[in-house]
Amino acid sequence: MQAVVLAAGQGTRMRPLTDHTPKPMLPVADRPLVAHTADTAIQAGADELIFVVGYEAEAVRSYFGDEYNGVPVSFAVQEEQLGTADAVAAAREHLDGPFAVLNGDNLYDAASLSGLFDAAPSVAAYRVDDPTSYGVLSTEGDTITGIVEKPADPPTDLANAGAYVFPAEARDWLDVPLSDRGEREITDVLAKVIEESTVTAVEVDRWLDVGRPWELLAANEWKLGQLDRRLDGEVRGDADLRGEVVVEEGAVVEPGVVIEGPALVRSGAHVGPNAYVRGATLLGEDTHVGHGVELKNTVLMADSNVPHVSYVGDSVIGREVNFGAGTQVANLRHDGDPVRMTVKGDRVSTGRRKFGVVAGDGAKTAINTSLNAGVVLSSGATTIPGESVTRDR
Repeated sequence: MQAVVLAAGQGTRMRPLTDHTPKPMLPVADRPLVAHTADTAIQAGADELIFVVGYEAEAVRSYFGDEYNGVPVSFAVQEEQLGTADAVAAAREHLDGPFAVLNGDNLYDAASLSGLFDAAPSVAAYRVDDPTSYGVLSTEGDTITGIVEKPADPPTDLANAGAYVFPAEARDWLDVPLSDRGEREITDVLAKVIEESTVTAVEVDRWLDVGRPWELLAANEWKLGQLDRRLDGEVRGDADLRGEVVVEEGAVVEPGVVIEGPALVRSGAHVGPNAYVRGATLLGEDTHVGHGVELKNTVLMADSNVPHVSYVGDSVIGREVNFGAGTQVANLRHDGDPVRMTVKGDRVSTGRRKFGVVAGDGAKTAINTSLNAGVVLSSGATTIPGESVTRDR
């Protein structure tokens, strides 16, 4: 089974985290997001990976190389972002049999993906409470009869989970016309496959489409929750590490630190003294969490620092960010409603009662800065001492 992994997009809904990094390469636990997709595909039986790349393609190429986890790797370039069918068409010259198509920003459980491969031709389906926000599959038994986008009256509660296995003939059906939104849609290819073949809907047990910052947080909660305790780095003095905590070789945890897992302290990270890390927290490579700092359920990406007497909760912090002493992040609304965030100019609900801030690469706060729940700091943004930030900048 060849697996085409779509990894060409920037991820505009994930900005500012994707200003310099393609969305599929954002960190989820100990590897990039798309590496989890690739690993799951291999576990499910894929014997070749074809990555479709575009934005910041070299980041994907350099990570995966010519072989990944014993499986040969090829790359295809999508020159323009003209939709998912266009992305798969970019990989056409590599295809020589039945093939899977996987979104590089989606997470699946391996058993479900294995079932998808076995049932080819097939589409992954996920039962949702409100199908009106998804592409919804029409079925007769397990056979798919059609797909409709965001229907007012859904035919089923089976959402299209964005993973497909197509027959070899579909290689010649990828040149579909542009849709109303100016893209070549993979669902139009699926419609042709449904005409020509019996296509099975395979329910997946677990699926996460990682398109926005709070979904990156959810992805880390999922994968950090699968950690097994391992302490390869240096844990000094009376540091208290509770539960499933991983300290990689080259990381240092100073005396007085309390870490409650699941948590991952990556190589080169330095924690403490007297810091408190809890919840599903990722401390990326070469990060620094200093004295009196509390980090809760947060992703702190590589080379970032929260060095002195600060609180950061339920937040996603990009690379090379520095929070000045006394920086405090609010992560809860007084009315208890879900925190809202601006995504591509629209205020939308995160669906999370607790959510803090998103900070782009290189953002810096001055001492005693307060950041309101749902605030976004753009890449390179700064604050002044004692400032209370209630709007994006």
